[in-house]
Amino acid sequence: MSDNSDAAIPAQRGTGNVPEYTVSELSSAVKRTIEGSFGWVRVRGEISRPSVPASGHCYLRLKDDAAVLDAVIWRGVLARLGIRPEEGLEVIVTGRMTTYPGKSTYQLVIERMELAGEGALLKMIEERRKRLAAEGLFDEARKKKIPFLPDVIGVITSPTGAVIRDILHRLAERFPRRVLIWPVAVQGEGAADQVAAAIDGFNALPRAGKVPRPDLLIVARGGGSLEDLMPFNEEIVVRAAAASAIPLISAVGHETDTTLIDYAADLRAPTPTAAAERAVPVRADLIADVSRDGARLVAGLTRLVSERRTQVAGLARGLGDPRRLVEECRQRLDVSGERLSLGLGNWLKARRASIEMLGRTLPHPRERLARAREAAAGLAARLAATAQAQRHGVARGRERGAELIARLQAAAARSVVERRQRLAAVAGLLESVAPTKVLERGYVLVRDAAGHVLTGAGAAQAAVHLALQFHDGTVGATVTGAAAPPPSTPATPKRPAKRDGTSQGSLL
Repeated sequence: MSDNSDAAIPAQRGTGNVPEYTVSELSSAVKRTIEGSFGWVRVRGEISRPSVPASGHCYLRLKDDAAVLDAVIWRGVLARLGIRPEEGLEVIVTGRMTTYPGKSTYQLVIERMELAGEGALLKMIEERRKRLAAEGLFDEARKKKIPFLPDVIGVITSPTGAVIRDILHRLAERFPRRVLIWPVAVQGEGAADQVAAAIDGFNALPRAGKVPRPDLLIVARGGGSLEDLMPFNEEIVVRAAAASAIPLISAVGHETDTTLIDYAADLRAPTPTAAAERAVPVRADLIADVSRDGARLVAGLTRLVSERRTQVAGLARGLGDPRRLVEECRQRLDVSGERLSLGLGNWLKARRASIEMLGRTLPHPRERLARAREAAAGLAARLAATAQAQRHGVARGRERGAELIARLQAAAARSVVERRQRLAAVAGLLESVAPTKVLERGYVLVRDAAGHVLTGAGAAQAAVHLALQFHDGTVGATVTGAAAPPPSTPATPKRPAKRDGTSQGSLL
């Protein structure tokens, strides 16, 4: 009885009032059901197989020891997340459940993400530190020296906290400097982007602009939990600090707190107050040092002058009376002047005598001028003779050229006449052997139906239909039988023999 009732159930269902769905309708109903029941959920799990294709969306799986849940983070949400999805990271995500009808699957659309515990945070921070260190962002060789006394200091921190007041108070106590404050959020969503933008903004300021470019940057925040300090562990902040052209001091948290920006900064301060102390020296100490150094300099100069005065006095005692030295020098100068005047007169006399002797041996300028005129006259006569000979040569050359031109013209004319005669003879010969001239003499050109030229009787009989080309046109013909015998050639009459027995006939 039970078997019969069970067997009847499918038949009853098939013919009953159960509604009939299309695949799309059923998928839409399931989608509405899931989204209506799980519109906003928080899920804890371990990230598995995260991937970001070219579209910019992130696809991943959340898993525990018993199940796996597909999830997606749209591109705009991924850019706002403070956590980068990584393999094996345990997180708590908030989002909404939906379905994907194309594959009959359900998935979680993630809107927010947070780490599941402090251990996961520390693991993620350590892995990020190792990866950035491998890129060389934490190398000591790239760190810049902190200026001794900066003119302008840029501070990146919250404008409402106690940190900025501590920094300004410490700077005023030690050495007042001009301070530019870039207000940012130091915790929560978007804090990392604001801090990175502030670092890049200070670096982008022109050196001669209305807003002065800082000589030193301080990134500061008070103490807090590991989650509160997470913006300063974000990769965007670390890269901005490492790329800063302005020296940067990080002062995040208390002395025991360490964030990744501390490794990328040029100097780490344990507290914001300590950052202000390391940014500028103490003005009173500098004044005392300058006063002390000034006193030492005055004392040293006084002592040096006294020693030099004593040395000069000792040297003066060892020297003679300067007036006696001058008298001796004056006397030596007088003696040397007398000897110089005598020697100069004798030297002038000797040079004058030598010149007179040379003048007697030299010829008179008139004689040299007469010889030069004679040489010039001879040279002019030779030049005139040479010019006359060249003129005669030019005339002979012109006559010879005219004769050659006349001979060349006559030879060219004869050559043209000969070439014309030869060309006329060749043209006549070519015209005499032309096919049309041959046809005019009574010959016929025989072709078959295909237009091939036939040169024998056998080929003509095989072709049957022929085309006979005369000099004035073409005529069709049909081969009907064997070829007719050739016409007999009339016998040539014999010439009568000569009576004298010779073969020579009479010309008449």
